[in-house]
Amino acid sequence: MTFLPNDKVFSAKWFRDYSMIVIGAFILAVGFVFFISPHRIVPGGVYGIAIVVDYMTQGMFSFWRDGFPIGLLGLILNVPLTIAGIKILGPRFGVKTVVGFVLSSVFMDMITYMRVDGDAPLVADILLSCVFGGVLVGFGLGLIFKARATSGGSDIIAMIIAKYTRIQLGQLMIYVDSTIVLLSLVAFKDWQIPLYSWVVIYITGRAIDLVLEGSDYNKALIIISEKHEEISHKILIDLERGGTYLKGSGMFTGNDKHIIYTVVSRREVAILEEYISTIDPDAFITVMDTHEILGEGFQSLKHKVQE
Repeated sequence: MTFLPNDKVFSAKWFRDYSMIVIGAFILAVGFVFFISPHRIVPGGVYGIAIVVDYMTQGMFSFWRDGFPIGLLGLILNVPLTIAGIKILGPRFGVKTVVGFVLSSVFMDMITYMRVDGDAPLVADILLSCVFGGVLVGFGLGLIFKARATSGGSDIIAMIIAKYTRIQLGQLMIYVDSTIVLLSLVAFKDWQIPLYSWVVIYITGRAIDLVLEGSDYNKALIIISEKHEEISHKILIDLERGGTYLKGSGMFTGNDKHIIYTVVSRREVAILEEYISTIDPDAFITVMDTHEILGEGFQSLKHKVQE
């Protein structure tokens, strides 16, 4: 969650952040309007509630025959939640967050009213809509998060509950969104809707991670070998990578061990494994996936923070 920003107005960083918020809000709105809401999928959050209300109010108002506008209701719900969040949790929600959820709501209703085909889904296949909708919503939210804003809504509800309970915030967010998803079962009386909704939530989360962390396919290796000097030479000279020696001892033998920790690309993993197999077939190697690598030889930590 972002705190009140100190960005200089009209600076390059200010323009970059607000550009990401605008683009992210538009992409999020496209995902909802064309793929999510036409199939009545409820992927948690205030817009999930808005989709349920939109369905239940169809034909209720003469001026909103197609139901209460999803974007407008999302905005109505977000405003008091943000005010409550500021009063209870402090000034964590800056101007960027307000701009983010306002633009998302405006874009959502604007695109809806501009569509010539009404609220018909762009793709008839529900599962395909879940995939593309989840990717678009996740990509849009990722850009908003990357600008150090938040989506508001259920995030704030979870944070308020977390303040008065000992439940972890991540768990609470899942509980809140899952409760909203289950509302769709009551409204639509169809088990497929909540199941599809959880598919969208999963894909959205993966897309957000991809935007925030990038498609980093580097691997972290922990190598234990009697030939550690030759292996370190291979890493430093041939692969032109760095590494760190960790001191350890065998649990069974009690002998001192030189443990190598290094990060290489997927291609270099195969090169290193083949080399080690020729000089020490009994070497012990652990290969781990990495989500993000910051530091010399990879993305700069300073550049990451200043993005």
